[in-house]
Amino acid sequence: MKNTFESIDIFAAKRMDSKDKLKSFRNEFVNNDPATIYLDGNSLGRLPNRTTPFLENVINNEWGNDLIRSWNRTWYDKPYRIGNKLGRIIGAKEGEVIIADSTSINLYKLVYAALKLQSGRSKIISDSFNFPSDLYVIQGIIKDFGNKHKLELAQSEDGITISDDAINKLIDNDTALVVLSHTAFKSGLTYDIKKITEMAHAKGALVLWDLSHSAGAVEINLNDAKADMAVGCTYKYLNGGPGAPAYLYVREDLIKKLESPIWGWFGDQDPFAFNSEYRPADSIKKFLVGTPPVISLTAIEPGLDIILKAGISKIREKNIMQTDYMIFLINRILVPLGFSIDSPLDSSIRGSHVSIVHPEAYRISKAMIKGIKSDLKVIPDFRKPNNIRLSVSGLYSTFEEINKAILLIKEISDLRFYETIAIPKEIVT
Repeated sequence: MKNTFESIDIFAAKRMDSKDKLKSFRNEFVNNDPATIYLDGNSLGRLPNRTTPFLENVINNEWGNDLIRSWNRTWYDKPYRIGNKLGRIIGAKEGEVIIADSTSINLYKLVYAALKLQSGRSKIISDSFNFPSDLYVIQGIIKDFGNKHKLELAQSEDGITISDDAINKLIDNDTALVVLSHTAFKSGLTYDIKKITEMAHAKGALVLWDLSHSAGAVEINLNDAKADMAVGCTYKYLNGGPGAPAYLYVREDLIKKLESPIWGWFGDQDPFAFNSEYRPADSIKKFLVGTPPVISLTAIEPGLDIILKAGISKIREKNIMQTDYMIFLINRILVPLGFSIDSPLDSSIRGSHVSIVHPEAYRISKAMIKGIKSDLKVIPDFRKPNNIRLSVSGLYSTFEEINKAILLIKEISDLRFYETIAIPKEIVT
């Protein structure tokens, strides 16, 4: 059911905040600058208060005091233990998720492994909305496989959405793999994982999902969807911090069938046996490579604990209400000024960010960060050539903040304050 809103007035926003069932979770995060409104959680989530003590314990006690003994006491199991905790957020069973490397490296592992398993098929399907790095990884693998595979991209008719039918039309009996971002990084289009997976499975294809812009903000149930594989980062809505390691998921029955293309000692059956010949683990462990980054890995856990405590369904419910409210304000306040919405209006196919388009998007976004008042600044996210992404988090964003942010954009536009900001050559299109 679509949310309806009574007014653009700031007091209406405050009334919604007063009724917010998740408002207490805002106190779980560091906010040393209340005058700055943060709407860029889809690039980097806020710092949980508990992260610093977690890291202090690792550094001062586990590293400082226990030294090498900490490997046996707590470090060795972290990729699996924290992976299992993350799995509860994305609808995976224990033993199906592991924390490792970066999203791109994990994507490489799984695309390579899937193509090898599907050796009789030559087509890879993705879409024009996919994150460029994902497409680069696929292109590199195609080259490594001797250019025997073809990458086909589903296209959008409106620049905002891509229909399920457009994906389905490309899938045939020669399709080895479908690789899609669950939530598109620009428009916020969110696919139905179960429906797309069923389409692919009907033709014998596997599906690999990039959950980077959805995990922690959108309800996901990989097991229910019979999803094959997934990857994702932990520094966006999961609030794991900059450079935090990524994760990968493989459905239980596929783990033994897939062979990781990167062999390393932590992927061996017994890393500390130091055998000269590699023996891959028969579990999700086989997708580990080198020594886990213990400190940055540790930083992931507090954010996961907050999400599990709040409940992903409640977070999603609030995210929908807040993005609906944002769209309501944009239509009432910004569209008359020449802005347009570049995200789905239907919340069922929209993630947790709303994109707006304006010819002066770059300079407007910089003006928001700089502020036109000493007491109010907004941090959005600019994407070339003319896209401003505004992200909400049900854990710490408020309706009042959304209201103030949209009014700030209006003021910047009305006063043409953006004209004081120079455009770098690399931005000019």
